[in-house]
Amino acid sequence: MRILPSKRMEILIITGPPYSGKGTQCELLKTSLGFTHISTGDRIRKEKEEKSPIGRIMTEYEESGALVPDEIMQDLIGLIIDENLHERGIILDGYPRTKPQVDTILHLLTDRKLKVKAVINIDVPQEELLARAKKRAESSDRKDDKDINIHLKRIEIFEKETRPAIEYMKTRFPVKNINGLGTIKDITKAITAAINA
Repeated sequence: MRILPSKRMEILIITGPPYSGKGTQCELLKTSLGFTHISTGDRIRKEKEEKSPIGRIMTEYEESGALVPDEIMQDLIGLIIDENLHERGIILDGYPRTKPQVDTILHLLTDRKLKVKAVINIDVPQEELLARAKKRAESSDRKDDKDINIHLKRIEIFEKETRPAIEYMKTRFPVKNINGLGTIKDITKAITAAINA
């Protein structure tokens, strides 16, 4: 028998292209909302570092810049949700990224009697994304951050797979588009206003 949350946990999905500032905004929203920030990228790296069964499978996909297969991500997201059922809410950062994953998250949440509070889509032009990627590479120890080809591949995958998924989410969840240019404070203010609208 599945354990249901003792109170209605809220789900906030943050999406947008690579290097759009999702992680930064999630950390700020975590504090203001009292939600738990779940970075699927960080969780994947943790699983890989611990060499868990799911982590070993994910290694080759993550290091090449490719998306992890949907069935593997489904298992991981279901585990993450169940680990946090008694939290006030969670912020999903980096999932869903494909149309099948949208159906997966809908199924996972329906099964647990949970709903998505809002989907925040942070939109940033490609030239700015590449500039931010270059800046992040200067201060990052991650091998995949140093390769411009991986930057371009990640953006290409976003345009091919995730942007259509965002359009698809509009038929399932309340999606709010946010201009990702400007100061961090201004973007946070816009996201907060969109959530509260």
